[in-house]
Amino acid sequence: MPLEKLVLLLVVVIAAAGITIFVASLGLATLDAPGLGLATLIPVGLIAFVLWRVIAQRLRNTEDDKYDRLEK
Repeated sequence: MPLEKLVLLLVVVIAAAGITIFVASLGLATLDAPGLGLATLIPVGLIAFVLWRVIAQRLRNTEDDKYDRLEK
């Protein structure tokens, strides 16, 4: 495995763990103070929107599909 892929994998795993801890802490804060429900939904909604846009862009990008048609 190339070093670049290993580093990218580590960065993605660390970022996913950080986002998971962030969302869990917001959820627990909402249980403690119910008035924070809207404050919890705003960052979670922004993260979901960014993920949605990234995935949609990756699926629609025809430039990335040129390697799918190559014979191996």
